Amino acid sequence: MTRTLKPLVFLAALMAWWPAPALAAPTRDPMTHFFDQSFASLPDEAAAARAEGKRGILGMFVVEDCPWCAKMMAGVLNQVEVQDYYRKYFRILMMDANGDAPMTDFNGHEMPQKDFAFKLHRVRATPVFLFFGLDGKVLLRYTGATKDAREFLWLGEFVVSGAYARTNFTAYKRDRLAAPQGR
Repeated sequence: MTRTLKPLVFLAALMAWWPAPALAAPTRDPMTHFFDQSFASLPDEAAAARAEGKRGILGMFVVEDCPWCAKMMAGVLNQVEVQDYYRKYFRILMMDANGDAPMTDFNGHEMPQKDFAFKLHRVRATPVFLFFGLDGKVLLRYTGATKDAREFLWLGEFVVSGAYARTNFTAYKRDRLAAPQGR
């Protein structure tokens, strides 16, 4: 093989092996289209969620410069399908796990966000997604970034369907993958 043909053969083989890129899903800014404006009062958030017919509150605990938080923002929370699904069922709040901004917990106690994160919910690594029922009870805690938008949608469906009360998320994902449509 000639010197100029070898790189072309290698490039063609690489292109044949490399998976084709998926069509890009529509995206929007997650700060505007995923998260709700916070009242800084979880009892008020629960009342608003109840009035809007939502199932609960999703709190995403983040810290500045968290690479996994950035991954979720840039590749999952910016997806229109994810935003629409989660906004349908939850009030969604971003909480700074190191933040000094005051907030009121479900019991009416005012405290900095960092105390709510660490002292009440033991948030040490981020992101942490806490799903709260309208009564303020934690339904599910998920720590870390999901693999992709589909897995994050499954996480929401896991809570909305009530499956979290019967099984764990790993088993739920395994069942979803085995389902005929695999969505």
